[in-house]
Amino acid sequence: MTTDALVEVRGLDIGYTRHRRITPAVSGLDLTVGAGEIVAIVGESGSGKTTTANALIGLLPANGRITGGSALVAGVQIAGARERTLRRLRGSVVGLIPQDPMVGLNPTKRIGAQVAEACGAEQVHHFLDKAGVPDPELRARQYPHELSGGLRQRVLIAIALAGRPKLIIADEPTSALDVTVQRRILDHLGGLVREQGISLLVITHDLAVAADRADRVVVMRDGRKVDEGEPGTILTDPRVQYTRELIAAAPRLAHGGRVEARFDVRGEPAPEPILTLTGVHKTFAVDDLRRGRRGFNALEDVSVTVPRGRTHALVGESGCGKTTTLRIALGLEAPTSGSIVLDGTEIAGRGWNQLRPLRRKAQLVHQDPFAALDPRFTVRQSVTEPLVAFKVGDRRERTARARELLDQVGLPAAYLDRLPSELSGGQRQRVAIARALALRPDLLMLDEPVSALDVLVQDQILRLLVELQQALGLSYLFVSHDLAVVADIAHTVSVMRGGRVVEEGPAAEVFAHPRSPHTRELLDAVPGRAAGVRV
Repeated sequence: MTTDALVEVRGLDIGYTRHRRITPAVSGLDLTVGAGEIVAIVGESGSGKTTTANALIGLLPANGRITGGSALVAGVQIAGARERTLRRLRGSVVGLIPQDPMVGLNPTKRIGAQVAEACGAEQVHHFLDKAGVPDPELRARQYPHELSGGLRQRVLIAIALAGRPKLIIADEPTSALDVTVQRRILDHLGGLVREQGISLLVITHDLAVAADRADRVVVMRDGRKVDEGEPGTILTDPRVQYTRELIAAAPRLAHGGRVEARFDVRGEPAPEPILTLTGVHKTFAVDDLRRGRRGFNALEDVSVTVPRGRTHALVGESGCGKTTTLRIALGLEAPTSGSIVLDGTEIAGRGWNQLRPLRRKAQLVHQDPFAALDPRFTVRQSVTEPLVAFKVGDRRERTARARELLDQVGLPAAYLDRLPSELSGGQRQRVAIARALALRPDLLMLDEPVSALDVLVQDQILRLLVELQQALGLSYLFVSHDLAVVADIAHTVSVMRGGRVVEEGPAAEVFAHPRSPHTRELLDAVPGRAAGVRV
């Protein structure tokens, strides 16, 4: 091992045993991570990023194993190591920050107890404070569900730090967070590297994040390393076509870190609205230990208009009221006050039976394609489910409609008999979109529809939505925390904060000349700016 390399991987092969055969997942990988260095591994889902990270910490699943090559971590050979040896490495040499903070934390145990497992009860507050968790004494007494996504991620950082590791592996540490929280988390991790000399291996599908944060970027595809270099070199002189595709699929990088709207409707007359929310308020009753039961204002005087045949986006940080607005617009939540007009019909105050016929006009596409589909249903059953519910057509006509819908979303008819488990994340989301289109709605409401997908698949789904809108005349109410995604699809936008709309207008105007300080803060937090390269 070289003198300053904490991790040195040479010719690493990793495979998974399925049906008594080994399926390669990583092939011939060479990788080094120096002391105090930040290295990012970038690639789409299935490229071998997470498998590599799991191998380095000895956490491959039961059917996974290293089949060839060498993997040294702090001088210890991981390939073929006993569990006792690997256990000594975990925590004290290598710390892991998993992707999903809700999965990574035990929902039944208080935060302090979970941190104490790694460092002892007397140091819990110290490590929570070190990880940037405010008021650590209070947070230690709380449960994971009582914390925001950003705070939960900081707790995972505290647990990783508690073992005083030399290397932290961060597996998609910010993929589920909005841009301002993402920036704070990544700033904090970068600060730990500088202050304590910790090495950081970041696993991400987002080349913009890697370009901003890493000293060196490794690009993987189909289990192999296809490109490597400093961020500036990777962006200005990518050696392989795949890296160029990753850059092209990340609009932030394509525009040198600037967020530029694809559509410019400034000066054009707005079409008549298909959906209008006017003066909407929503108050939830919450229990406060100190003040008893009280009202929480989730929305205050929110007004939103979705023009027919266009995309209007709601954008803002987690907890700003985006999803509550969408649920009220869909009739899944009743407003405390205000008006909601869908295609000329007032829906506020209507009961379930009165709203049911209107549901054919507006359909929802959920955030998570893995959770949106019933795992027991075939694609045919999922896509035709709305037709069955509304008694549209007979079995033959429904099957014909399912074939038509799959063709519209770019899937072959042969997929009709597949289960969700046999599909990729992008294919699942295409099926979810096909199901939403089954009743020929005029309006789709999309709640973070690409946040769970890697950047190449995100680009494919956004292009599909644009094509469907142009072909079918659809209108979209599009919810997202990612301004770069919004810029790629929206004609008009409302920026929300604290349950209020703080800025609205044509996307091209809002992104080019933001008036609200909060909009400027969101734009400044978009990753890809540090790279500063136009490709």
